[in-house]
Amino acid sequence: MQVIICGAGQVGSNIARYLATEGADITVIDQSPELIEKISESLDVKGLVGFASHPDVLERAGAADADMVIAVTYADEVNMVACQICHSIFEVPTKIARVRHQSYLDPMWSDLFGRDNMPIDVIISPEVEVAKAIERRLRVPGAFDVHPLADGKVSLIGVHCTEDTPILDTPLRQLTALFPELHIVVVGIWRQNAGIVPSPEDSLKAGDDVYFVAETAHLARAMAAFGHEEKEARRVVIVGGGNIGLNLASRVEKEHPHVSMKLIEVDKKRAEHVAQSLERSVVIHGDALDTDILEEAGCRLAETVVAVSNDDEVNILASLLAKRFGCRRAVTLINKATYASLVGTLGIDTVVSPRAITVSTILQHVRRGRIRSVHSISEGFGEVIEAEALETSSLVGVAIRDSKLPDGVIVGAIVRGDKVIIPRGDTVVRPNDLVIIFAATAAVKKIEKLFSVKLEFF
Repeated sequence: MQVIICGAGQVGSNIARYLATEGADITVIDQSPELIEKISESLDVKGLVGFASHPDVLERAGAADADMVIAVTYADEVNMVACQICHSIFEVPTKIARVRHQSYLDPMWSDLFGRDNMPIDVIISPEVEVAKAIERRLRVPGAFDVHPLADGKVSLIGVHCTEDTPILDTPLRQLTALFPELHIVVVGIWRQNAGIVPSPEDSLKAGDDVYFVAETAHLARAMAAFGHEEKEARRVVIVGGGNIGLNLASRVEKEHPHVSMKLIEVDKKRAEHVAQSLERSVVIHGDALDTDILEEAGCRLAETVVAVSNDDEVNILASLLAKRFGCRRAVTLINKATYASLVGTLGIDTVVSPRAITVSTILQHVRRGRIRSVHSISEGFGEVIEAEALETSSLVGVAIRDSKLPDGVIVGAIVRGDKVIIPRGDTVVRPNDLVIIFAATAAVKKIEKLFSVKLEFF
């Protein structure tokens, strides 16, 4: 597969890293010689210095033979024009663009990106995707990561293990016997900065980040097994009224009418705009690092503070101050990867990475075959893949224990019509089943082939 990536920033370089490990032919375009030199030296990709929206640059990048263009520069207009040129001149089949400015995303202008106007197949808005990700985390208190799968019938959950987690040091194979109603499969463990694809004999330790797949109807029971029986927050404080904060507040107002919400914004004009855009929320103009402002926002009584300003340091400090005031849980947006590894020890409960969320969203549209969705976990540890089983797949018609799955692969759930099956060794996959699989990064390409049909590639 030949892919052109426009933009060598954090998102572009991470997508290139994922795809390069799978043997894709990648060309990265950026106007910064320093970024191109860095990415060319660290990855097996071709780097090209130039403007991604210029036809001659795209031609030199191989657009005439490309299967896909992924435009993730910092300029929306460059991303959109690059996709337009790739369609009109080079007939690139699949075009993905990151678009940040909310005006372009207004439903009023939904025809803008149609085939007859600006033919972009997939529009990715980091602000909207991050707001969705945080809203999902608010639904499941105690989880640091939440992804709905199979139209919401199944959930991928990430939880931290502490000294108080009830199921520590218990071999995973014994969990079913100890908790007969526990409809989960542990698919990944992140321990001391390394990923573990667990075997039935492995057990959980304090400090682990655990990823499990569960039937959504049994999610409360699953969270209780990990020591989390918190109720969904009814009082929420949001720090930052930018695009993410406003998107999140709008979603919470719409989806969670029982939630009382206050939002703190330091810029007066922006605070006024946010106040006019929201219906029920209270907007406070002030500095979230001012204890009087936190007091006014009711942090002492709030169950959750969500810090999503444009400043990582403000987000971290505001979260810690709010927790010191008595707020029970902190959800903190952090852009710099170097900070993410530090904040867990400080007492921040959930870290949200816009970069990781954007990369994961884009990868969903890169996969081939009968793959419906993809969710990346732990920055390159692996992917949870939702795919339709075809009659021709070697996975169909045999017990899972006999299916010779690649190393680093675990079947987390099978959805057959409206029925969710938590698989065991003797479970047999049938044609047209929806299969939820975790695959370590090295095994992703093999899983893609398991669910592919000839002529279905681009």
